[in-house]
Amino acid sequence: MPELPDTARAAAEAAARQSYGKLVAYLAARTRDVAAAEDALADAFAAALERWPKAGVPDKPEAWLLAVARRRRVDAVRRRLTSEAGRDHLRLIAEEMEARMAEEDLPDERLRLMFACAHPAIEAGVRAPLILQTVLGFDAATIASAFLVSPATMSQRLVRAKTRIRETGIPFRVPERAELGERLGTVLEAIYAAFAEGWSDPAGTETRRRNLATEAIWLGRLMATLMPDEPEALGLLALMLFAEARRAARRNAAGDYVPLAEQDLALWDDTMIDEAETLLRRAAAEGVVGRYQLEAAVQSAHTTRRLTGSTDWVAIKELYDALSVIAGSPVVSINRAVAIAEAEGASAGLSALDQFSGDKRLYDYQPYWAARAGLLARLGNIREASEAYDRAIGLERDPAVRRFLQERRAGLGRAERH
Repeated sequence: MPELPDTARAAAEAAARQSYGKLVAYLAARTRDVAAAEDALADAFAAALERWPKAGVPDKPEAWLLAVARRRRVDAVRRRLTSEAGRDHLRLIAEEMEARMAEEDLPDERLRLMFACAHPAIEAGVRAPLILQTVLGFDAATIASAFLVSPATMSQRLVRAKTRIRETGIPFRVPERAELGERLGTVLEAIYAAFAEGWSDPAGTETRRRNLATEAIWLGRLMATLMPDEPEALGLLALMLFAEARRAARRNAAGDYVPLAEQDLALWDDTMIDEAETLLRRAAAEGVVGRYQLEAAVQSAHTTRRLTGSTDWVAIKELYDALSVIAGSPVVSINRAVAIAEAEGASAGLSALDQFSGDKRLYDYQPYWAARAGLLARLGNIREASEAYDRAIGLERDPAVRRFLQERRAGLGRAERH
């Protein structure tokens, strides 16, 4: 294939980033065959890469992709089905194609697709990965790395889940409030996982992660719009906005990592922070406190430094106390220990870390070793701090963060010599 002109390549990439989940959701909403929708859309993108450089980018790339995907799906049905029932099914799809003209706006079925993926009939451990693949187009290998399983295992699980949706006729709809429960939590977890994947690429340079944080925030806004009285949906959107507001301050001009306490407050996005604060107040007014609201409240406490010049570590420690009760995890425990260290001293913080040092999940968890190294260094235990820094450096994948940790470790040697 000849090299794609820049404009055609950019248009294809933009359509993939912005419309993938919307198109899959629309194609699958009627037949509930998510795998077939993905296959048809993959063919449509392949056709775009072939045709757009020659014929030009269509005025409405999304509509063009949908039309091609529909034709591919009809062709697949024609090849597979020859019975009377098959012809009826084929006719139904053909009528749908004729009824929907390219100039019409495409209805957004993503929220319904997300809830279908979070249905109780789907294995609990694959619900969030399934949402990430069908709505945001993550490949199985990327999802597998995030959920600590092999790509082959994750791929098998995703295939089984899509088959389950088709064979059991799981409906594409937003459940009634009485049914929400765990399914809402799964949807919110998947959105936050997508945000975290994009957040881990602060410069936006990795194609597979590019725009993921923005897309996750879009999905969070959709949830908050369609469920305006759901406090955890509001809390999650607030949490993502607080974090995104600091993106420009996370690296300096040389690309070096800048920890939160040393960030240039002038680089924080005040408009985004103000929006997050408003959402958090709306969530609190509902009278039900959950994980995402508490995590957003922690971020809110950090952002008050732009107004007061200092961080209220006692308040942050109390928020982590509450979080540890309703959503205890190693991440919460580590952050709580750090807050204790800031509020009560490094010795108290290290004691808090030591309380769960036997948790095997922490052995390969970089933030634990980085936190431990920092506290040991503050207490003057250079040898153990150096060993903990070595462990953290070996586990860190981000080159900028690794350099930061290496500089902190080198500083131990300078301090010891003096």
